[in-house]
Amino acid sequence: MSEQLAHSAAADVIIETRDVSRLYPGVTALDRVNYRVYRNRVNVLIGENGAGKSTMMKLLAGVESPSSGEILLNGETVTLSSTQQAERHGISIIFQELNLFPNMNVMDNIFIGNEFFQRGVINEKYQYALAKSLLERLELDVDPYAPLGELGIGHQQLVEIARALSKDTQVLLMDEPTSALSQSEVKVLFKVIEQLKRRGVTIIYISHRLEELMEIGDHITIFRDGRFISEREVSDASVPWIIEQMVGDKKKHFDYSPAPQQETVLQVDGLTALHPNGGYRLNDVTFALRKGEVIGIYGLLGAGRTELFKGLIGMLPCQQGRVALHGEDISRLNFQARLKKGIALVPEDRQGEGVVQLMSIKTNMTLSDLSLKGFRRALRPLSPSQEQHNVDDMVRQLAIKVSDSELPITSLSGGNQQKVVLGKALMTGPEVVLLDEPTRGIDVGAKTDVYHLIGKLAHEGLAVMFSSSELDEVMALADRILVMADGRITADLPRAAVTREKLISASTPHD
Repeated sequence: MSEQLAHSAAADVIIETRDVSRLYPGVTALDRVNYRVYRNRVNVLIGENGAGKSTMMKLLAGVESPSSGEILLNGETVTLSSTQQAERHGISIIFQELNLFPNMNVMDNIFIGNEFFQRGVINEKYQYALAKSLLERLELDVDPYAPLGELGIGHQQLVEIARALSKDTQVLLMDEPTSALSQSEVKVLFKVIEQLKRRGVTIIYISHRLEELMEIGDHITIFRDGRFISEREVSDASVPWIIEQMVGDKKKHFDYSPAPQQETVLQVDGLTALHPNGGYRLNDVTFALRKGEVIGIYGLLGAGRTELFKGLIGMLPCQQGRVALHGEDISRLNFQARLKKGIALVPEDRQGEGVVQLMSIKTNMTLSDLSLKGFRRALRPLSPSQEQHNVDDMVRQLAIKVSDSELPITSLSGGNQQKVVLGKALMTGPEVVLLDEPTRGIDVGAKTDVYHLIGKLAHEGLAVMFSSSELDEVMALADRILVMADGRITADLPRAAVTREKLISASTPHD
């Protein structure tokens, strides 16, 4: 507790945990943590993946219960055994992974479980007006009756935030709320947070974007390996100090090292995908990717980055254009056939498209490899020992924090789940790896692991494409950067020609 503020004892604490622990089979997620949340402030909680941040949020939100210890609200011990009970105490949460229903409309998602009744019937007119008001506060121009499934991930995240704002909340927990938002949407969210503070709402805010935390935070608390490490006023903290507290003696760095580039592996000419409601998802996209090359895709939300990757892997129908792998036209092949040919995708939507939550870590990691090899050899059983060896090897390569690969995938932190999705793609033995926002929801140390992995894949002769909404990241990793806007490539820049100004200018849609 040496890093605590001198006045912390006199500060107004709204939530406090005393010796709280949370145990899972073979894993201690929280180890006797004493954590304090200060009233009417933005309380930043930070740490590497597996540090226990999301677990603490689940305990405070009533999703899970402590194995030992107690939680105090306004100085009194409380039992938070369900999200409904937590909400009755004024505690709401915005989860890192979307907790929405894509088959329902936006309005129903906002008020589900918190409907407004009049004479025993839902007052739909009132809910529509309130939903419209909440969406306008978030500067989201969406009809409340619009089907949620038609919105992009970033817009769905704003709907999740609108749902939290619709409740009588005293404490709002935000677990990676900006991970899928564009820079303009982040600014809107920050304005909403300032409004909430003025209304007396306390915020607990988790993010891996350190500059973002320094901008929005008032007080910072750092966890490491399931333990409380330190706390400090944000005004008294610095980014180097935060990183030192987070990683301890495990300091990491990344040095760019270009790999030898060889022959063209992937050639894309005039790839075009039409939007059902008019316009383009992809508009005449043309580029080449060489063996050993790392191409970064930069663009704002809705620029077409995800659509490009889905078009290349065969998940998005394209009406025009040609995709060739080693000169062979694969444009008419489906997703499974392109996977077999040697293209692998790590999707942006980890929960929706990356993992199967009911399965174990091992099964999730081997799914793609089994579909390519195992199911085609029904009369020749797979070797369990070889399968386990491959999984263990991938766990080591990706530094996944797990004691037993037979544990459910949901026992892992969000960042470690992302590493499992990465491992699943690599176990297919690809020649082209497509990574859609591969560091979304990953902490500083784990990001470095992914950066080294991308460099290692290139040096092993793979062709790599990755998308990122972080300027510094795409500039640090890529040999070449393609900028997208409105489904088009607006700039194709070699590393030596890249500047922040060029990237920002090219990413801004123009008529």
